[in-house]
Amino acid sequence: MQKHAIETCGLTRRFGAQVAVDDLNLLAPEAGVYGFLGPNGAGKTTTIRMLLGLIRPDSGAVRLFGAPLADDRLSLMRMAGALVETPSLYPHLTGRENLEVTRRLLGAPRGLIDDALDVVKLAQDADRRVREYSMGMRQRLGLALALLNKPRLLVLDEPTNGLDPAGIHEMRDLIRRLPAEFGATVFLSSHLLSEVEQIASHIGIIHQGRLLFQGTLAELQAQRREHLVVGVKQSEQAMRCLTSAGWSAQRRDDGLLTVSAATPDDAARINSLLVNQRLEVFHIALAQASLEDIFLTLTNGRSEARRAA
Repeated sequence: MQKHAIETCGLTRRFGAQVAVDDLNLLAPEAGVYGFLGPNGAGKTTTIRMLLGLIRPDSGAVRLFGAPLADDRLSLMRMAGALVETPSLYPHLTGRENLEVTRRLLGAPRGLIDDALDVVKLAQDADRRVREYSMGMRQRLGLALALLNKPRLLVLDEPTNGLDPAGIHEMRDLIRRLPAEFGATVFLSSHLLSEVEQIASHIGIIHQGRLLFQGTLAELQAQRREHLVVGVKQSEQAMRCLTSAGWSAQRRDDGLLTVSAATPDDAARINSLLVNQRLEVFHIALAQASLEDIFLTLTNGRSEARRAA
């Protein structure tokens, strides 16, 4: 039976009349990377604060490694490390001195500082003042602080925010290595599916406080469906024509149309339909939905359902 680092049951949190997290049931397996995805404002940070015991849920419960968080928060938090938003660092101190401050607060052995510096590849820059660090180096130092007590669970909230492409690449590689090299379960929040799919083994998608999907990356990929991409000069007329003929069509940001069709015969029929209406077709091809398309379909569908309600 698979063990879980994080398990929530009916987790709910309100701020006044607004429901920030709504009946959330998470299952994050041990020794993996769980990508917690959602648009900005979806409820990711509120969820993380409840997982860390920083705020209390209005209802529901959190279990870490099978133990209720409400029963023994201090003991469970000794097994966790977190990087939430921008790391709190002392810019006038060196990287090593920043780690020493936290080490003393934790009462951890001195040797753990070098271990953490090695993991985040900052050993050569450890004696430079933090004010001289790039944004990517500061994020890695923040991660070293979270790793200092050798946590079984590492919670990261948007760890690549504000990083340049090189910094994002460094952070991605580091997170990918952590379960194998450090033995930690990583719970990673992000609004970028394209980023998370390169790291995570499991994915949860949250929108407007509710969980829309949870499963392995392979299970999310299995939801991909073929569709037809059509380019027509008169796109608005083409949309009306296709809809009248019973096809489901959507207009993309680049002006092309996405049509729910999956075979070459469908492509031929749609092409004939548009040409017979004297519409100028300049592109038609079968394509497979990307994971980003699935993510947008899930979240946009939820928004439209709520508006209709």
